[in-house]
Amino acid sequence: MIMRNIIITPKRIKKELLILLVCLLIAIAVNIVAIISYQTSWWEILTQVGYEIAIALVLYFIFLIIRVVKFFILKIFSKK
Repeated sequence: MIMRNIIITPKRIKKELLILLVCLLIAIAVNIVAIISYQTSWWEILTQVGYEIAIALVLYFIFLIIRVVKFFILKIFSKK
C-alpha cells in the first residue's frame, strides 16, 4: 500500500476560509433579524456568539455535503 501526500494549496485554504466566513456572516445576519423581530437587546450579538459559531459550522457542513455531492455527480457524468 502506497501512502500519498495530500497537498492543500494556499488558494484552497483561502477559498475554504472565505466559505466559512460567509457562513458566519449568514449566522450573524440571522441573529440580527431575530433581534429586530423580537425587539431584544443588541447585546445578544455578543452574548450569543457561541450559537452563531455553531450555526456557521452547521451551514459550512451543509455546504460541504452539497459540494461533495456535486463533485461526484459531475465526476460520474463526465466519464467517457
